[in-house]
This record gives sequence, structure tokens and C-alpha cells, in this order.
Amino acid sequence: MDGAIRIEREGHVARIVIDRPRKHNAITPAMARSLGEACAALDADAAIRVAVITGGGARAFSAGSDMNALGEITDLWAFRSRVEYAAVVRDMRKPVIAALRGWVLGGGLEIALGADIRIAGASARLGAPEVTRGWVGGGGASQMLPRLVGYGQAMRLLLSGDTIAAGQALSIGLVEDVVADEALDAHVAALAQRIAAFSPVATQAVKAATRAALSMPLEAGIRHENELHVLCMSDRGRHEGIAAFVEKRPATFGE
Repeated sequence: MDGAIRIEREGHVARIVIDRPRKHNAITPAMARSLGEACAALDADAAIRVAVITGGGARAFSAGSDMNALGEITDLWAFRSRVEYAAVVRDMRKPVIAALRGWVLGGGLEIALGADIRIAGASARLGAPEVTRGWVGGGGASQMLPRLVGYGQAMRLLLSGDTIAAGQALSIGLVEDVVADEALDAHVAALAQRIAAFSPVATQAVKAATRAALSMPLEAGIRHENELHVLCMSDRGRHEGIAAFVEKRPATFGE
């Protein structure tokens, strides 16, 4: 099989691997469907609280869509109804961390933008080269980039098609941290395990409330946050959090 989506589990954390390293983890339509199935399965799995997404090998997170597959498109209406692989990551209810090394291009960048936290290895090179090929990306870059880095920086990336290094991505807010490549997996795993130790109701409510801020007016967003706060108050995790505070110990939100 030419390329696959692998899932690795460790406790409450699942690691999604885009595994086609000889092609810079470029994504075929079959891989897009597999990624959609993986994201849906992990969202439905109560044992999983956090997902990490990364690329196989050392040279790339993902170079985006397989260009040969794009060249073979004959039915544009069917293409319109394709599995949009960045969207399936962006739509996950559970927290998602992207671990980035090497090339993070096009649809690969859009997958990273769909994650909640982006941690880059020093080798990461990020870019949106679609304009140089004659199109705009279809996975959300034009919508998510301005929200992360501001209009001007987004337009510089989207209109030039240039790639930027990890350090520059950090300076404009495109990634949240940069670490040495050899430390990337351990650094991300530690962060994922820390988040996974919290109440899954709380972490998913935090994500839902914060994502709402991207599309809701302020007053509606504040009301939405309060409803999620009330929801969290109905969960038994609230009692553990209060008891742990009173007893001066770390809270334990299930095994």
C-alpha cells in the first residue's frame, strides 16, 4: 500500500501518523478517507483524551495533497464532495497537537492549522505554495492564517508561496514553540500527557469555547462559554477538582 494513516495509543493519548515518508507524506484520496475515519474513531473513543498528529520519517510533516492525484481529477463535482483532510482534523472535539518537522506545505500546513497547538522541530519549513500552482488551498489556510498571524502576515505567505523557517513561524505566532528535532516527540508527548490528565469534559469545553471565539460575536461567545461552564459543573470531575484543592493534592480525573 502506497501510504497509510497509522494510530498509536499510549494511555489517554493517540498519535496519528501520516505515513508516506518517501513522498514527503503527501496525501492521496485513500489516505484522506483513512484520516477521516481515524479522527472520527478517536473522537468516539472515550479512552482517548488528546490526539497528536505527525508525519512519518524525518523529512516532512506533510507536503499536502498528492500532485498526481490532483492531476487525475476529471469530475469536479465529485471533487467538491471529497474528504477534506484538514477539515477532519480541525473538526475534532478533542484537543489536537501537531508535531512538525521538515516540510509543512500546502494541505500539510492546513492540517497543522486545524490543530489546537503546533510544536515545531528546528527543521520545520512552513508554507502555502498553492498560488504558485494556480489555485487557492481548499483546506482553510485563507481562513485560519489571518486568525493566527494577522492579515498582513497571512497575505505575505499566501500570495508569495514562500516557505518560512521554524523560528520565523514562532515569531509571527504560526507555531507555539520550537525545539530541537531530536527532542520534538518527547516534548509533545509530555504536553499531551499533561493535558490528558485533566477532565476530558473540561478540555473539550475549553476547546469548544475557544473555537467559538473565532466565529461568534463577543457577547454570544461569552454566553456560550457560560453554558459550557454550567455543563462542566454538572460533571463529577468538578467534585474531584474541589476535593483535590481542599486536600492540597493533584486531581485525578479517572484512569
